[in-house]
Amino acid sequence: MKIGIIGVGLIGGSFAMDLRKLLPEAEFFGMDSDPAHLHKALDLGIIDSEGNGSSLEEADIVFLTIPVDAAVRELPRLLDTIGDETLVIDAGSTKKQICEAVANHPKRRNFMASHPIAGTEFSGPKAAMAGLYDGKTNIICEVEKTAFKLQEKALDLFSRIGMRIRYMNPEAHDKHIAYVSHLSHISSFMLGKTVIEKEKNERDIFDMAGSGFESTVRLAKSSPAMWTPIFEQNKENVLETLREYIHNLEEFRKKLAQEDMAGIYKEMEDTNKIREILKGIPLNKKES
Repeated sequence: MKIGIIGVGLIGGSFAMDLRKLLPEAEFFGMDSDPAHLHKALDLGIIDSEGNGSSLEEADIVFLTIPVDAAVRELPRLLDTIGDETLVIDAGSTKKQICEAVANHPKRRNFMASHPIAGTEFSGPKAAMAGLYDGKTNIICEVEKTAFKLQEKALDLFSRIGMRIRYMNPEAHDKHIAYVSHLSHISSFMLGKTVIEKEKNERDIFDMAGSGFESTVRLAKSSPAMWTPIFEQNKENVLETLREYIHNLEEFRKKLAQEDMAGIYKEMEDTNKIREILKGIPLNKKES
């Protein structure tokens, strides 16, 4: 089996590491816009060789793990290049524009739109890790548009690396992910910005920062090159979540200004119900 990884960073590299354990005879090739990433992926043994057009034609599976703006541009060209039986799987955090980009492509049947809910705040080949996807959810969109035998191939591999599968249409995916992922990243970036601007000349404050602060701003270390296109593609949903979030912050501020401690207590008590919703999710779970 020949497997291609386009974008040999955290997501693509971790797929390669898991699949190499399952398929020891498989050959892995990589492609990346950054030559340094390719060299590092080769050094780390994530891939066996650098890929080209011929590699794509011969590949059994190609993982497209690049920023979502690049994926929208490159996916149609990739489908133009692959062989008739090649399966292409993307891993983007937005789905609507990516699915629309190939809706009428002659090889739409060769494409599976997926979003593995897994990741860390780090990027690049050095961030790749075996076991990243174990126990994580993979959202598949428009599965009915992927050829059945290619569906089976992909779902079998996802299952064997420990992933749970959920099916969703692209619009619903983008709406829900804005709340549970995209808003979290914005909050983290802006909390980090607030603290840096206020405390930039008072280094001691960082010695006072506890685990709560560290866990809340962890996502602020994420790659702007990856997240700016995500916010752009999911703009309307993200704006909606921000309006609701800002409203809740304003309400909290008003209660505090009015010394409405009973109201603040009630807000926090009601929100504690999220414990039940998130029950069973590991505390160290890192997602994108």
